[in-house]
Amino acid sequence: MLKISNIKISVREKISDELIINKVKRILRCQNIKYVKIVKKSVDAREKTDVFYNLAVEASVDNEDRYLRIKNVSKAKKTEYIIPQKSNFEKRPVIIGFGPAGMLAGLTLARAGARPVIFERGYDVEERQKAINGFWYGRKLDTKSNVQFGEGGAGTFSDGKLTTGIKDIRCRYVLEEFVKFGGPEEILYEAKPHIGTDKLVNIVKNIREEIISLGGEIHFDSRVSDIVIENGKVKSVAVNNREYDCDNVIMAIGHSARDTFEMLYKKGVDMIQKPFAMGVRIEHSQEMINKAQYGEFAKYLPAADYKLVAHLSNGRSAYTFCMCPGGVVVGAASESESVVTNGMSYYKRNLENANSALLIGINTEDFGSDYVLAGVEMQRSLEKKAYIAGGSNYNAPVQKVGDFLNKKASVGAGSVMPSYKPGVTYTDIRNVFPEFMNESFELALREMDKKIKGFACDDAVMTAVESRSSSPVRITRGENFMSTNVEGLYPCGEGCGYAGGIMSAAVDGVKCAEAVIRGGN
Repeated sequence: MLKISNIKISVREKISDELIINKVKRILRCQNIKYVKIVKKSVDAREKTDVFYNLAVEASVDNEDRYLRIKNVSKAKKTEYIIPQKSNFEKRPVIIGFGPAGMLAGLTLARAGARPVIFERGYDVEERQKAINGFWYGRKLDTKSNVQFGEGGAGTFSDGKLTTGIKDIRCRYVLEEFVKFGGPEEILYEAKPHIGTDKLVNIVKNIREEIISLGGEIHFDSRVSDIVIENGKVKSVAVNNREYDCDNVIMAIGHSARDTFEMLYKKGVDMIQKPFAMGVRIEHSQEMINKAQYGEFAKYLPAADYKLVAHLSNGRSAYTFCMCPGGVVVGAASESESVVTNGMSYYKRNLENANSALLIGINTEDFGSDYVLAGVEMQRSLEKKAYIAGGSNYNAPVQKVGDFLNKKASVGAGSVMPSYKPGVTYTDIRNVFPEFMNESFELALREMDKKIKGFACDDAVMTAVESRSSSPVRITRGENFMSTNVEGLYPCGEGCGYAGGIMSAAVDGVKCAEAVIRGGN
């Protein structure tokens, strides 16, 4: 197979097999093209007067070597991930948490014949959806199962973004598995792949059924209350008043399992403070973002996204995260009397607003304490303040950007209607945040407005508080992926400080499963 890169196609044209074959024929000056497949597709919008698709494709022709001197033509590289196998598991490995890390760890172990036992504190995805709807539309928060906890983890009720900065053969494996279990095939080649909450729900369910068919067990509404450690080794886990003997435990607990962090800390498991980020959800008109990103070509393209970074004059950093084109802002609290926001969009990304987290970097020095879980306490403090500022009824406090920059409370919406569920209260969100964050928001808004004109427009909406972008704790592990002081304990994924999104968490789950297979008893 040959790989042909940098194929430019106008966004006005409909991409088809025939169009691509004709492009390849012209590039190779060859009429006998046996096979063509897109392997990468992106939008190049650097010049707003000439926006185009940039494709890389694989093609099959006779006498391939004769074409290798042509510019942008090379041999296609084939990489295949092979699941390691092991048959002598004396005790079944345990996985705690069934988010992206736990799911892929469970799938990998199940295919290796390990018959893993998985515990998830939240409900299965069907019952979880009912609990979440009860909160969004009825203000009844279920602290056991919500946007943070339940089958599929926090990523299930988000945009399903699969972009990642890591380079790993397992990334392709994860994407292929998502397609196998119901994901859209274009995630295999889109430069910025996404699935959407509506499709993720079925994918998660299908992965669950595959693990069970291979001999695994998945227990929902099952919070692990204790990990029994003897002589520096895992002995068992306690769940719902029952103890399960095990030698290996993958801790894929997610960034919101605060009680589990506390339990591990009290048991002496090595962990450290970790820098993270907090901020707000910011909403704009999706039409404005489309025009800013694509100019006159916006009408030919799907909803535009963005990713912004600003290094601020006060020495801090700000960035956007988990941008949801054509999406909504949702309530993502997991503790009573707290307000937490998250962004969500469906596969079509066709709603009126664009939203993104606007985050300020938080250093461990900002925690105000050497206590390992001081970052958790800082998160919780802002979430409680947001609850009070919103009216103590799970409304989120919101403020228009123009009012924020002019240091005055908002009293109503402008042209951008906030989408947050369950509801909003117009106020001054400066009362929620420490002064260094408010100053950083001001600087970030003005800097980012230089990159996307209109980012700091008066009517854009800021919704507080986005506090769960990543974990403020890292449970330390060695090169073998095992805890630095507890044999058989494998800290895994975003909650333990080793990932930052669906893809990187899933890949870390695969790696931890491999480590268990290599060293499992």
